[in-house]
Amino acid sequence: QVQLAASGGGSVQAGGSLRLSCELSGYRYRPYCLAWFRRGQGKEREPVAFLNTDNSRTRYVDSVKGRFTVSHDNAEKFMIYLQMNSLKPEDSSMYYCAADHRVFLCSSEFRGPLNFNYWGQGSQVTVSS
Repeated sequence: QVQLAASGGGSVQAGGSLRLSCELSGYRYRPYCLAWFRRGQGKEREPVAFLNTDNSRTRYVDSVKGRFTVSHDNAEKFMIYLQMNSLKPEDSSMYYCAADHRVFLCSSEFRGPLNFNYWGQGSQVTVSS
């Protein structure tokens, strides 16, 4: 059974940085499509960044390109990170990590949240102007 435990988040002023983390437990040595989604108040959950652990390719939505970086580390624990720099008020959202064994979910286009089987509990990010 795969489980994701999220940590990080918080409040920061515009221009600041935050790092979100998720620890994946369960099948650490299988390939995954890893993803970060976010949901702003009154909005639907939207993709932010994807990472394919099979080939290390990443994908970002245009609004975060050059500011956010998705990465993972499986040395001691399977960790998924989202480094967020130059934060803007419009980045304020609940952020969710997600994972799925089907690595094709990371290719060609952003797949919606219903495609992912495993989810973290969410981390609130608030950016003030």
